[in-house]
Amino acid sequence: MQTDLTVDKLLALENNKNSDVEKKEGRIDDLLRVTMFLHLFSLSFCVCVCVCVCVCVCQSKQEKMSCRDKSMQDRLRLGQFTTVRHGASFTEQWKDGYAFQNLIKQQERINADREEIERQRKLLGKRKPPSVAQIPPPSLEPNKRKIKSNGAENEECVVHRLSLAEYHEQEEIFKLRLGYLKKEEAEIQAELERLERVRNLHIRELKRVHNEDSSQFKDHPTLNDRYLLLHLLGRGGFSEVYKAFDLTEQRYVAVKIHQLNKNWREEKKANYHKHACREYRIHKELDHPRIVKLYDYFSLDTDSFCTVLEYCQGNDLDFYLKQHKLMSEKEARSIVMQIVNALKYLNEIRPPIIHYDLKPGNILLVNGTACGEIKITDFGLSKIMDDDSYNAADGMELTSQGAGTYWYLPPECFVVGKEPPKISNKVDVWSVGVIFYQSVYGKKPFGHNQSQQDIIQENTILKATEVQFPAKPVVTPEAKAFIRRCLAYRKEDRIDVHQLASDPFLLPHIRGPFISAKMTF
Repeated sequence: MQTDLTVDKLLALENNKNSDVEKKEGRIDDLLRVTMFLHLFSLSFCVCVCVCVCVCVCQSKQEKMSCRDKSMQDRLRLGQFTTVRHGASFTEQWKDGYAFQNLIKQQERINADREEIERQRKLLGKRKPPSVAQIPPPSLEPNKRKIKSNGAENEECVVHRLSLAEYHEQEEIFKLRLGYLKKEEAEIQAELERLERVRNLHIRELKRVHNEDSSQFKDHPTLNDRYLLLHLLGRGGFSEVYKAFDLTEQRYVAVKIHQLNKNWREEKKANYHKHACREYRIHKELDHPRIVKLYDYFSLDTDSFCTVLEYCQGNDLDFYLKQHKLMSEKEARSIVMQIVNALKYLNEIRPPIIHYDLKPGNILLVNGTACGEIKITDFGLSKIMDDDSYNAADGMELTSQGAGTYWYLPPECFVVGKEPPKISNKVDVWSVGVIFYQSVYGKKPFGHNQSQQDIIQENTILKATEVQFPAKPVVTPEAKAFIRRCLAYRKEDRIDVHQLASDPFLLPHIRGPFISAKMTF
């Protein structure tokens, strides 16, 4: 056979092959080095994670111990639950601590001092110097008078009258003493109110510690090989919320553990799980600074699953109002502005979303005060306004009538008929009005001090045709007009979320006297 290969070509091919082999070997060496570095990095990362876990667990244990020590001390100072026997049953009863008992003793002492001063003032009145018209006749001694009782004259009783200067001097002393007692009583009342707020925190902490000690997740497990549980934040009907540390992203998160009742039928478990998955799908896509972020979702076993949320330090608005009763109009307006900003976002995304469960308990105060940022949470009852179910003219059918928190739902949610009622984003507008009213007045506009059952039985919200404003505290006419716009009885008369977002009351640069004339009904 003849070929065109020459020795030079063969040498060139051999050199190319050797070069390719060298390159491959070089790449193999590089890959081996990278693999080794990755392995070392992985080992180093595992060591760091282990150290991080140890540090977090150690710190958490110290915090738990500190909380329990403080709780034990506060039991003596603020009070504790005691078990009381009633026949064959036992009930828990609250017993106040020595701080409250001391205040009660001080109040009793003030009452006794006041009674003594009043008694002495009455005696002083008997020794008051007579006016010119009351000067006794000369037959009577000037500093003596007879006391009669039951129509009979008793033995003459000597009453030494005071001079006018002496009388006024003693009267002034009594007035000063009463004024001082009144001031002291006001200080005691202020201290009592402060102690009651501290006691509320103490009771909340006692319950939290008790729930944490009885939880199966109390010993710092790592869920899904990622989330290290630190301590319990709160407990609901079927869920526990833990502060946790995300070992992958190196950040604090809130892990909500949903535990289904093992005695439930499989159908009920499936419905609950379906509901939670729906909430997860809705919440997962939301990205707004005024909405709590949802990071992850995973199952633990057949009866429990977890959602991982953004961790927010601080309490919710409901707890703040229970502690402080109310807040200033400026503070409430700031909170409402942030809520409306989030609602505007929910109605600009596609498809839009109705939160449907806006209430103080779902408004988180990031720093625990009324003058900071807020975040909205809990989308468990939210409604998706997709093209199939939502009509711009009529709204969408309310398929979950009876769910929600009745004090914050508008009248259209309570209408009973052959067909389900129609709702729109105006449901959230009504909720905003109720939250703002409650924040500035310290009570709900409708159904205050009523239970949810009473609200249904008495048709409280269906009868809420007009909102009434107390005389105190003083609220500006612009704020009242804003509340009326939010709490318009007929949904056709109520502003929607887009109008709410451009309401003059919430836009400082165009607020002015024209608001009342232009926007009130």
